[in-house]
Amino acid sequence: MIDALVPVKQLSAAKSRLLSGPDRAGARRLTLAMLEDVLAALAGADRVERVAVVTPDEAVAQRAERAGASAILWPEPGLNASLDHGAAALDRPGQAGLLVILGDVAGVQPRDLDAACAAAAGLGRPGVVLCPSGDGGTAALLRSPHDAIPARFGAGSAARHRAEAAAAGVAFRELTLPSLRIDLDRAEDVCAFLATREGGARTRRALAALGWAS
Repeated sequence: MIDALVPVKQLSAAKSRLLSGPDRAGARRLTLAMLEDVLAALAGADRVERVAVVTPDEAVAQRAERAGASAILWPEPGLNASLDHGAAALDRPGQAGLLVILGDVAGVQPRDLDAACAAAAGLGRPGVVLCPSGDGGTAALLRSPHDAIPARFGAGSAARHRAEAAAAGVAFRELTLPSLRIDLDRAEDVCAFLATREGGARTRRALAALGWAS
């Protein structure tokens, strides 16, 4: 079975590009709603066993645990360093692989998570499955083992993950999965997400409360 790791930053800094105004309480509610939608999808995926959230924020950790995930509290030196710490904390004998999915891919569907896990099983070890977002980033990355390649998340990270897999000579597959194409970073992402009308029920309610029309 596959373990999953979801990174979430400090709530005081979350979604600053999407909601740059004074309504930080609204940004916090939106961030937690997106996290809950992602965790619900992971819980519904047949091929995902353990789920953990790595975060520096106590409120995020508490919400993750209430949703049935483990919480890994870690000061935030950066996204990729946090992921490295979380991956090491989750490592265990017999772990088939580690799926990293960002906490703002609110519309993700269990079927797409299972598709990524199935693709990894077909590659063998070491192997990497990349699920790019529509803006050239990485919505999800499945590595078997968890350190098959370094985590290189951030703007334009899909190209960096491709390059790392090629340099390491590991088996590699790229999957374009519909519900993993949209991570909610910009206003246009929100519009694209609302237009899909599938998944992310909590996020849709939070967006409606912030004045986003469906």
